[in-house]
Amino acid sequence: MAGEARRYSIMLPSDVAEAAREHGGSGGLSAFVLAAVQRQLERIQLQELVEAAEAEHGPITDEEMRDVRETLARARVEQGTANRSAR
Repeated sequence: MAGEARRYSIMLPSDVAEAAREHGGSGGLSAFVLAAVQRQLERIQLQELVEAAEAEHGPITDEEMRDVRETLARARVEQGTANRSAR
């Protein structure tokens, strides 16, 4: 997702803004907010995908969820990212 950058004004509690600024690296607060918004948009798109799949194929079962979690865990081990927290 790329486009022309524009300036927006948002209100954040000062402690939240300072923590985000510290964790934003060289990009500061803007980089942190951009990453957070992108993650949230990805979650929304994933939820929409799950809803569409369930509408067509029925609800996802607990067994299917376990299988997917195991597959993801194996992939993380293979990629060397097993210690990263789930996001």
